[in-house]
Formats: sequence, C-alpha cells, structure tokens
Amino acid sequence: MKIGFCGTMSVGKTTLVNTLKELPEFKDYTFRTERSKYLMELGIPLNTDSTLKGQCVFLAERASELMQENIITDRTIVDIIAFTEAAKSINHHEAKDFIQLAINLLSEYDYIFYVSPEGVKMEDNGVRETDLKYRDLIDFIIQNFISKYRYKIKNLYTIKGSTEERVKQVKEALSL
Repeated sequence: MKIGFCGTMSVGKTTLVNTLKELPEFKDYTFRTERSKYLMELGIPLNTDSTLKGQCVFLAERASELMQENIITDRTIVDIIAFTEAAKSINHHEAKDFIQLAINLLSEYDYIFYVSPEGVKMEDNGVRETDLKYRDLIDFIIQNFISKYRYKIKNLYTIKGSTEERVKQVKEALSL
C-alpha cells in the first residue's frame, strides 16, 4: 500500500511516521520523512520562496515514492500543490500547469491522511516557516484542495489528537 500524510507545517507528520516505523504492523514498509533541511542545503528555496524548479524536485521525490510497493511518507502530492499555490515567486500560470500535472499522481495513493493542526503548537526546527498566518494559509489550501479533488483520492481520513491517538486512528482506518 501507498500511504501518505498531508498537512500544514508543524502538525506532527514526521513524528507520526517515525512512530509507525517502530510498529511491527508496518515492518514491510519503506518509510520516507522530511527532507527539507537536506534540500535547503542543496540551495532549493523553501516555503514562500519556493520556485518552480524547487517544486519540481519535491514532486519528483513524491513520484519516486509512489514507485515503491509499500511506502509510508510524511509528505504527499497534496502538500506540494499547497506550497506551489502559496509560493510568491511562482508565476500563476506556471503554478496552474504544475498543479494540473501533479494532480495526475493523486489517485496512486491507497490512503491519504490529512493531519489536522487542531491543538498543535508551531515548533521551529530551523528549516520550516514559523509564521502562523502562513501555516494557516497552507492548511486552508490543503483543505480546499482535498475537498475539491476528493473524488481522485481512494481513501481519505482526517486524524488529530496526540501521536498515540493518531496511531490508533491510522490503524483503525487500515483495519489493523
């Protein structure tokens, strides 16, 4: 199965995926977690400074993840689309074309879990944007996108609460 977690920054996606990695139920899965620091060190602009080339790198990463038989990842095509749409440095027409391309990969996920920011404080990891208004904007874009393109998503679940509560919600959704 291809399982992805989407959501705005600093909602616990990476923490959740790292927790799932330790569980025996997921021993046959490949795990991919946040690579933003590595990509930033390569000179790829992030967040509001994202460029079309940078978003293409992120999209290529997601596409390569979808080539795996069993994958659990803390980022999805949905996240890439949201950051592309919010990027100040990407021309509107180029962003629209890019998003149309990315949408074609959406149905390859068997499960997408939207991780709600409800009750989760913003943490500064030295890489991600810490502007709460920007965090809310990304969340707004994600929610609108998954509502608009729900028909392309095989299985969509919203999860919230503590890491333990989220793990329980994921296992219930996957019938584990």
